[in-house]
Amino acid sequence: MWRGRLTRQNSWVRIGAMENELLFASASARGRDIAELTRALSEQIFDQLAHHPVDLALAFLSPHFARAAVFIADGLRDALHPRVLLGCTAEGVIARDAEIEREAAITLVAAHLPGVNLAPFAFDAEHWDTILGSRLRFEETLIAPRDPKIFLMLADPFSTPTDRVLDAFNAHYAGIPVIGGMASGSARAKGNSLLLNERVFIEGAVGVALAGAFDLDVIVSQGCRPIGRAYTVTEARENVIFKLGGEPPLPQIQNMIEQLSPADRALLNNGLFVGRAIGADKSALGRGDFLVRGLMGVDHASGAIAVGDHIRAGETIQFHLRDATTAEEDLEMMLTPQTFFEPPIGALLFSCNGRGTRMYNHPDGDVSTIQKILGGISLAGFFCAGEIGPIGGKNFLHGHTASMVLFRPGQ
Repeated sequence: MWRGRLTRQNSWVRIGAMENELLFASASARGRDIAELTRALSEQIFDQLAHHPVDLALAFLSPHFARAAVFIADGLRDALHPRVLLGCTAEGVIARDAEIEREAAITLVAAHLPGVNLAPFAFDAEHWDTILGSRLRFEETLIAPRDPKIFLMLADPFSTPTDRVLDAFNAHYAGIPVIGGMASGSARAKGNSLLLNERVFIEGAVGVALAGAFDLDVIVSQGCRPIGRAYTVTEARENVIFKLGGEPPLPQIQNMIEQLSPADRALLNNGLFVGRAIGADKSALGRGDFLVRGLMGVDHASGAIAVGDHIRAGETIQFHLRDATTAEEDLEMMLTPQTFFEPPIGALLFSCNGRGTRMYNHPDGDVSTIQKILGGISLAGFFCAGEIGPIGGKNFLHGHTASMVLFRPGQ
């Protein structure tokens, strides 16, 4: 049933949203005055939500506020009264229409989520072995709702064994996406701040599980494209590949490079990457079917190569290139199918701190592409020291990636 109250937004009068409708709002504010920032953020949220109650709020703080994180969290909780407040400090923050780098700023997404069960969690960095030692302990720490649809997680990169944590999610909550990123507000241990309701952590990980009446889509854009052909790994140990198709990798890489166009050979200045085929039909591999890792080194004597991940014999790999144009094309390609459906109502974006103006020759690189395709979606996020998202149905920690979740009304 429609509410009778009218609300004014800009020069238009609109009827307020239905009580059971999911609503998202996003806000951003620049400057250093905490009281003014909190006021500006809350006013933007209330205006967009037409004063519907806030169930979930995610705040991302530039590193200027690391020591003031607890005061900002208190201010946002006092103003918005969310059921769950989650957030962290970051090298740069992302607003709906802008990527704010090297400037004091806070961005925020808030959502009214009737029919959605929220279960916040915190992983204590002092008890990883206990938490990850058994399914029972992991589930007791997580306290996830029945049939979760997604886990949002923010973690400190210095104190979190992220690969092990994601392995536990993959084992105990198979097929459920984990989306988020590693706090990037500090380059030293205990320098980041993680927000969870009234608490601020400097180690470990925090997050929230969501279940209930909503739908979602996950986008993990690694900004790469495959080159050459796919190879089968026939001999490997840990992160070293000794044979591809029974032959040393290095001569095969050299032969592949000779066949590249001059433009593609120039992109090798950005590095050569190795894509591991994950959960895909190996007869028809393409973008999105690979977990991309860096090529770390070569042994000219044996022709072996070292990769930034553990590799097993029998895997399929393909080499990849990355640059700004490829990253933009990859993101566009992954977002374009969204235009065939009803537009999403809200989004979270976790982008690598190697993207932004470090990758593009213009500001707002990823967010401008997103808004061009999705058109004014409520969005916030941050530049991460590692991005979390699924490939082939399993959750991984990525680099140089844009990991997104798009929310829609649903059952």
